[in-house]
Amino acid sequence: MNYNKKSVEDIDVRGKRVLCRCDFNVPTKDDKITSDKRIVAALPTINYLRQHGARVILCSHMGKPKGEFKPELSLQVVADRLSELLGVEVQMSKDVAGEDSKRLAAGLKDGDVMLLENTRFEKGETKNDPALSKALAELADLFVNDAFGTAHRAHSSTAGVADYLPAVCGYLIAKEVGIMGKALADPERPFVAILGGAKVSDKLNVINNLLEKVDTLIIGGGMAYTFLAAKGYSVGTSLLDAEKIDYCREMMQKAEAKGVKLLLPVDTVVSKQFPNPIDGPVEVMTVKADAIPEGYMGLDIGEQSRELFAEAAKAAKTVVWNGPMGVFENPTLAKGTIAVAEALAASEAVTIVGGGDSAAACEQLGFADKITHISTGGGASLEFLEGLELPGIACLEDK
Repeated sequence: MNYNKKSVEDIDVRGKRVLCRCDFNVPTKDDKITSDKRIVAALPTINYLRQHGARVILCSHMGKPKGEFKPELSLQVVADRLSELLGVEVQMSKDVAGEDSKRLAAGLKDGDVMLLENTRFEKGETKNDPALSKALAELADLFVNDAFGTAHRAHSSTAGVADYLPAVCGYLIAKEVGIMGKALADPERPFVAILGGAKVSDKLNVINNLLEKVDTLIIGGGMAYTFLAAKGYSVGTSLLDAEKIDYCREMMQKAEAKGVKLLLPVDTVVSKQFPNPIDGPVEVMTVKADAIPEGYMGLDIGEQSRELFAEAAKAAKTVVWNGPMGVFENPTLAKGTIAVAEALAASEAVTIVGGGDSAAACEQLGFADKITHISTGGGASLEFLEGLELPGIACLEDK
């Protein structure tokens, strides 16, 4: 996939109606936004378009309304927050690509902003229905995709509309593609990847793809226990992808054949049961990775593993991290994840954290500003690491 895509800066937007796909899938409670991080992240692109005289038509999905109008998933709360952040009224349409949208779009002046209703209120959105894509395209002269979080989806508002309009990326996607694309295509070495999270099956293709690219692959989190089982160790009641033991063995052989260092935990924090409630007290002990007692489950990496993983990260020139090292929601079981976050924060390397839990961990721990790049898309960044083509990026014009 070519990552060298045209951006908003490569086209003339003055006086043009620009349909801009953002990721406004924000969390809400009692009709109030609980985190406006994704809205704030879209501001650089929106401000650039406004300052350069574009007539801005924003669109996004929120939640999973499955093609039905659901008032609790209306983007009106986003329009209200955007109006506050931009200091101008953001007009809200009552539909996605119907009469109200057409009326508002036709009345826009240079620098004006409007927001379409939740794109997933339309049944055709997730099916990439050409009729919906065409209707969206008819509202505008140009298409800008700035929603990396949905770039792995071939939907009408993320990819289909590019069949009918010149399409470029906004600043968010440009940054993701620039930093992550370069890290995977032409990394400064040593290149270290750290993978965590629950299941091996979630990251099969990521492991396989990264073994073609990295110098060191570190595996922690719940998925490590399937690798330990593949080494012939007893893992007690730890999370185990029994069907993937042979796959893990193959990956260890592949790493050896390619001269890639594959690091697994050498010790692990175990408990008799999974903490319930998740953040409640939990009795733990640390054991060697090859000596997990019967009836115990591994829930975090131990102190020696923390040091081993941190040293590898500190010696790297490029580090990509996706997935926590343990049940980091529980303070007792967060030490492994904290150690990795600290190592990345202290590193001189280009450090990239793939969305989801690892991004949340960096932010909660106050390390976000010390990381080169925290990805805005969980699923999209995983597919990026798999080496898959992302439809929302592939559809954009090459430089």
